[in-house]
Amino acid sequence: MCGRYVSVQSATDLQTLYDVTGPSDIEIPPSWNVAPTQHVYGVLERSEKDGPAVARRLRALRWGLVPSWAKDQKNGSRLINARVETLADKPSFRSAFAKRRAILPSSGYYEWQPIDVDGKVRKQPYFIHPTEGGVLSFAALYELWPDPTKDDDDPLRWVWSTTIVTTDATGPAGEIHDRTPLILPSERIDAWLDPTLTDPARIQTLLTGIESVPLEVRPVSTEVNKVGNDRPDLIDPIDEHADRPLNLAMA
Repeated sequence: MCGRYVSVQSATDLQTLYDVTGPSDIEIPPSWNVAPTQHVYGVLERSEKDGPAVARRLRALRWGLVPSWAKDQKNGSRLINARVETLADKPSFRSAFAKRRAILPSSGYYEWQPIDVDGKVRKQPYFIHPTEGGVLSFAALYELWPDPTKDDDDPLRWVWSTTIVTTDATGPAGEIHDRTPLILPSERIDAWLDPTLTDPARIQTLLTGIESVPLEVRPVSTEVNKVGNDRPDLIDPIDEHADRPLNLAMA
């Protein structure tokens, strides 16, 4: 699964990177410890209100999918990930899979692994990121949920939420955890975001045969375990057996 990740790119940079054409008047502060229920950047495509044209937009999405049929938002905290194997079948995801797909940009993500330190087992966090730097494009779904406590004309009535698609992990990332966010290559993003592509079988082909992005894994401080901690040094490498920063000049 993916329960924390890093998102530090500005809205302007993401608009350029993903060729955003629609209005995007949002700015989410950079975060080195994005956690479920927080708002994150999502790239998606929707038809404009005044015509049939489809526009690519950058939106703020609440991490944790709330299905349109849900009675409340509680489900969201449990639906932060969606297994690629069940997207077309699971009631919580199948409608969004067919019609509402997105990209969540990320600089990397965290996973945890139990390790033995002086006879005691603790969960060691690792930062998994692209070897050559840059931005990872997580495949994601999004939903719109009508809040029954708000009036129809209230601009906050619609809750926009999202979930990250996961798949089997391979390579160095697979040595830490058996699941990983599904990272889309740039040549598949246009089709993935296309809201006119609604056939589940055709959509599923976009998620198969993807060559893994070269990823690097490094141990980081357990400070990342606390949601309230959010600083650049959370991704600095440490001595995993001592949970202290490495001397990078010697590393």
